[in-house]
Amino acid sequence: MRFGFTEDQERFRADVRKTLRSAEVQAAAAAATGAFGVEPDARPLYRLLGELGLLTVHWPVEYGGRGRSLTDAAIVAEELVRAGVPDTFHVNTVQIVGQFLLMAGSEEQKQRYLPPIARGESFASVLYTEPDAGSDLGGLRAVAEADGDGYRITGTKVFSLKTRFVDLGLCAARTTPGAGKYQGISLFLVDMRAPGVTVSMIPGIGDEHFHRVDLDAVAVPGANLLGPRDEGWPLLNEALAIERTGLDYYLKAEHWLDAALEALVEGEPEAVPGGLLEQIGRWHGALAADHVLAWEVLTGIAADRVDQVATAVAKYHSSELAQSIAVWAADIPNPEQRANRTGATVTLESAYREAPGLTLSAGTSEVMLQIMAASFDSIGQGD
Repeated sequence: MRFGFTEDQERFRADVRKTLRSAEVQAAAAAATGAFGVEPDARPLYRLLGELGLLTVHWPVEYGGRGRSLTDAAIVAEELVRAGVPDTFHVNTVQIVGQFLLMAGSEEQKQRYLPPIARGESFASVLYTEPDAGSDLGGLRAVAEADGDGYRITGTKVFSLKTRFVDLGLCAARTTPGAGKYQGISLFLVDMRAPGVTVSMIPGIGDEHFHRVDLDAVAVPGANLLGPRDEGWPLLNEALAIERTGLDYYLKAEHWLDAALEALVEGEPEAVPGGLLEQIGRWHGALAADHVLAWEVLTGIAADRVDQVATAVAKYHSSELAQSIAVWAADIPNPEQRANRTGATVTLESAYREAPGLTLSAGTSEVMLQIMAASFDSIGQGD
């Protein structure tokens, strides 16, 4: 383990935890939590978190942050989930799109888009995946054609979350078709309310809904090109690495195991069947390892090191672990608990429905293994 927390960080965690346990935040979090296939609007909760200064603590003050460290931001992310705050808006808007804007955006883009995100007034989604381009984004077909000083984007994106609530999309499209599988790709910031953008829901079993986004010659100003034209592939790899810290999946796994234990003991620790104790111990051991992997990636990013192999390891381990815990815990609630719809039961039912997508989103497990294997091959060849 190569990370630890200072006294100041421990005090900061305690303050954040106290704030998130307030009656106001807890009521807003409960109202924003989906169940039984119903997905409420979580934006009022995030506006409250923005007012409390908890969304972007590590961003520079000029962009609406508090100038704290990336470690402090990860502490907040942990405490948000542990306080029952639905985290998809935070993951997509702050941890992925916002963080990427900080790293690769122009000064004008940062000044325009980051402060509203920090205040909880603006939200973003990731528009990478297409019907014929899932884990291998080299197969994407969306095209951005030059149009005066800007572009017009045409194509279809799928499997984005919270998209009907968001204002901004981080979109990958081809600016030079035919340049090569991984060449001629650019990244854009798309106004999701612009003419030509159509958002529809994709049927699914989870409480959070996937969406399809059809882009029909959507006008995008040239100022919304993120990074150099045709140089999107290296940026995409960097963006995906940021997305694959594993922390969000680890927190799901931790939350679901806690719910399973709650359903098992019903207030009586000695009620845990002896035959399950060994497996519970193994889950806790795996969670401890998972936590270390996530923080290894986070400390690297904090030091401006984005290790794509480390992120692949963290994403693979954390998503597989969370999925395994959800499947294991599915049969734990007894018939009486299911009938009473206890909090733990509702959590575990939702987890079971969410679990299948964990090893697909942000890169499939097979792709993560491929990244690891390529690294091992390189080492074996002396590169």
